[in-house]
Amino acid sequence: MRQNISATRMELLNQKKKYALAKRGHKLLKDKEDELMRAIQEIVKKVFALRKEVEESLKKGMERYVLAKAGMDPMELEQAFLITKTEFSLSSSLKNVMSVKIPVYKKEFTGEMISYGFLNISPEVDLALMDLQKAFEKMIELAEMEKAITLLAEEMSRTRRRVNALEFILIPDIEEAIKTINMKLSEIERGNISRLMRIKDIIRK
Repeated sequence: MRQNISATRMELLNQKKKYALAKRGHKLLKDKEDELMRAIQEIVKKVFALRKEVEESLKKGMERYVLAKAGMDPMELEQAFLITKTEFSLSSSLKNVMSVKIPVYKKEFTGEMISYGFLNISPEVDLALMDLQKAFEKMIELAEMEKAITLLAEEMSRTRRRVNALEFILIPDIEEAIKTINMKLSEIERGNISRLMRIKDIIRK
C-alpha cells in the first residue's frame, strides 16, 4: 500500500485505469499459463509414446545383433561394419510456440545403410541396422520434444510468477489504494459539507 498517495479524483481515476489494466493483464497471462500447460501435457504424452518406440527399436536391434553375432565369424562381422556409405546431417531451425522459440531438428540420411556383401553376412545384421537407424531417428525427435518441454516449462514458470505478482501484490495494492482514496475523498466531502452548514448558520445569524 502506498502511504503518501494523493487523495484526488484525478489520482482515483489513474488508479482505476491501472486496476483495469492489471486485471486485463492478469487474465491474458493466466490464459497463456493455461495454454502453456496444455501444450506441455500434449508433448509429454507424445514423449512417453516415442520413448517406448525408441526402447523397443533398440531392444530389437540389439537382440538381432546378438543373434547375428552368435552365428557369424567375428572378423567378418567387424569388417561388415567398417564398410559404410551412409552419411548423416542434422540442421536446426526455430518455431514460435506461445512466444517461445522452440528448436526444430531436420535430419537427413544419404547413401545406403547396408553397403556390405551378403555372402557371409547374416540377414539379422540387416534387420538390426534398420532397427537401430529407426531408433536413432526417433531419438532425434525425442530430443526435440524434450527440449521443447524444458523451454515451455521455463516460460510457464516465468508466466506464473507474473500472474502471482499481479494477483497477490499489484492488484491488492491498487484495490487498497482505491479504497484509501475513496475514504479520504469521503472525509473531505463530509468536511466540506460541515463547513457549508456552519457558513449557512453564520449567515442566518
